[in-house]
Amino acid sequence: MVRDEPVLTVRPARSGTRAVALVLHGGAQFGVASVRPWRLAYLRMVPLARALSAAGRRHGLTVALLRNRVRGWNAPQLDPVRDARWALGRLRAEFPGAPVVLVGHSMGGRVALRVADDPAVVGVCALAPWTPGDEPVDAVRGRSVLIVHGTRDRITGPADSRAFADRAQATAARIARFEVADEGHAMLRRSPVWTGLVTGFTLATLGMPVTDGEPLASAWTKPAPHRLRIPL
Repeated sequence: MVRDEPVLTVRPARSGTRAVALVLHGGAQFGVASVRPWRLAYLRMVPLARALSAAGRRHGLTVALLRNRVRGWNAPQLDPVRDARWALGRLRAEFPGAPVVLVGHSMGGRVALRVADDPAVVGVCALAPWTPGDEPVDAVRGRSVLIVHGTRDRITGPADSRAFADRAQATAARIARFEVADEGHAMLRRSPVWTGLVTGFTLATLGMPVTDGEPLASAWTKPAPHRLRIPL
């Protein structure tokens, strides 16, 4: 039986919420099966949510991990987009005025890039995002965008995310893209690299202290062709 609503697991800030990170998991192109808490696409984001909370909770960061109602993107219904907008509505109501950074993997990266036009969103971190050639870029207008892709990803194409980043340059406030060498779609071989980029980008975008800002700090100053293919 499909749930009526998604599930939002919140890790609160230590003392008062200044900002929020919303974490979005991957899925499939089609699928109406319920997302169970043991599904790998969801479990993959649990350590990232924990790392974000550990890095930012003392600075006022609340982290919310969304579990979608169903697995699929399911065009034209766009079920995970609806779920993410539901979550953003809940977070805006609970933490009015708090800026939000979206962190999404695979299909969740595509969702994050689609719902970045929410008024609370200030930044998007898209990990191995599913960005087909016709993916619109309007939603990231005025936002900070970080894209990270493994060079050995066979599930979502690194060339597609590079093309998306190139199209989004004229729209986003700033955009950088990293290529993680010898890494596939699951972000497992070099997980500390992914975690460091996610936490660094999220905290910096929200104006919170960052322990180690490299290589992100220098990424924004690189000329466009190099800024979209930064090797790691």
